[in-house]
Amino acid sequence: MSDLEIWIVIILLTVATVIDRSAFWVVGHHINLPKRVQEALRYAPSCALAAIVVPDFFINDNQIVTSWHNPKLIAGVAASLFYLWKKDMLLTIIFGMGVFTLIRLYF
Repeated sequence: MSDLEIWIVIILLTVATVIDRSAFWVVGHHINLPKRVQEALRYAPSCALAAIVVPDFFINDNQIVTSWHNPKLIAGVAASLFYLWKKDMLLTIIFGMGVFTLIRLYF
């Protein structure tokens, strides 16, 4: 590709992104979503976070490991149980990272 073609692609992608993202501000208040859809969208951030985090629990050294020899899986289960017990996110993060560090250092 020539320099001109690259700049044309960059400009067109920028314009497409601006149009796509500004559409919510321009017509967003004119669109009424059904109540059921609005309720379902409340769970979108937590679903996206789970889709990013959960696969990391099962991948160790670029292989899927579902046994108890996976320190990330053990720490994730321990942190989940800790959260169900204490209901404190900051303590859960500290506890989970502590368990993960101890398992990595001593096993």
